Amino acid sequence: MSCTVEERKRVRRAARAIQQEVPTESVDVLAPSASQYGEWTLDTVLRGVDGIPPEVLRELALAGLTLQPTPAQAEYQHVAATV
Repeated sequence: MSCTVEERKRVRRAARAIQQEVPTESVDVLAPSASQYGEWTLDTVLRGVDGIPPEVLRELALAGLTLQPTPAQAEYQHVAATV
């Protein structure tokens, strides 16, 4: 299995786990060509939270993803993480 396939799987697993753990508005897995970071990216918008919940941080850590700085907008928390 190639490194790219494994990275994609890690990001997709984290996306599924986050959707199960916290209320989400959207969850997207972006290929490196579609991501502003040039890497496999998990792009998530959480609803009704103040900051990034520990459950989300845990899933990102388990998947070995790096949290990218993103601003919150009103009642939504934007989370971007890369492989």
